[in-house]
This record gives sequence, C-alpha cells and structure tokens, in this order.
Amino acid sequence: MMYSDHKRRRRGPAVLIGALLLTAVLVRAAMPAVKADVSEESAAAVKAAIEKSARQCYAIEGAYPSGYDYLEENYGLTVNTKDFYVIYEVFASNVAPEIRVVPRETD
Repeated sequence: MMYSDHKRRRRGPAVLIGALLLTAVLVRAAMPAVKADVSEESAAAVKAAIEKSARQCYAIEGAYPSGYDYLEENYGLTVNTKDFYVIYEVFASNVAPEIRVVPRETD
C-alpha cells in the first residue's frame, strides 16, 4: 500500500486562495501611488504642450501670448481643465511665461 498525505493536498487550494487574496490586497494598496504618478506625468505632458505652443507663437508672431486661452483659440491647444489647474504667468511679451500645471483632486 502506498503512502498518501491527504491533508497536504487539501492545503494546496487554501494556500492558493490565500496568495490570491494577499496579491489583491497589495495591488489595491498600490493603486493610489500609481494614480498619483500618472497624474504627475500627465501634468508634465500638459505643461510641455503649453510651452511648445507658446514657443511656436513666439516664433511666428514675435511675442509670447498673454494667456493660454490665446493658444487654445489660435494654435489648437486643448487643455482638460476638469483634470488640471493651469497657472500661466506673463512678465513681458518677449520673456517666456511661467507655466505650472497642477492635477485637480479627483475622488
């Protein structure tokens, strides 16, 4: 007669279920950090698009625009203002504007 350990076999599914639950908890815990990284990367991409449009305007017109709304109207720039705050500060028409893009809090 062969030796068979039935208890060891029964633990297999329990260990698998436990590992899956642990994995689910870890993934759930990591989601806010991943979401924050994505928001920051998106904000950086929006800022880069605004800067590029502002430089293009300066190259074509010889002056930086007074606001990013001018870029939207005349250069096809689109910014999702539901997801981002845009701070566009101009010192003079021949000085590049200071641009900050901040992700809005979404729940």
